[in-house]
Amino acid sequence: MKKISPKKIAEIAQELDCGLHCYYNHKTEEVIAIPTMSPFFDENEFNEMFAEDLEKVKNQSQDLIQIHPLESSESFKIMEQFTQQLTDTHLQVQLSEVLQNKNPFQKFKNIIDHSQVKQQWFRFKIKSIEQRVETIINI
Repeated sequence: MKKISPKKIAEIAQELDCGLHCYYNHKTEEVIAIPTMSPFFDENEFNEMFAEDLEKVKNQSQDLIQIHPLESSESFKIMEQFTQQLTDTHLQVQLSEVLQNKNPFQKFKNIIDHSQVKQQWFRFKIKSIEQRVETIINI
């Protein structure tokens, strides 16, 4: 199997960060990204909208590595790891408290969005997702 390029890893990580299911064809290096069927779609509409990609997944299944979007527990762990490595102790304490209470995802996002570490957070999160992708693909 070919070694996956950093560019492909980044592409998959971006798709996963958007909540899409990804399939990586290790022979062609193609990435297929399909959303979870949401309550906004009925099954027929979903199958019609993503027919081409669903067909590729079906026909190429032996060559595909499936990578699911992060579970909430995985996202939470990334938030914890980011918080632990912060040097701004005030922000670190604030985020640690948020992570121990109800609705941590939305509250964490609100604090990050109004902080000086917003870009640092996005880089950290994507790097964490990229590491996850690389681990899954290289198994």
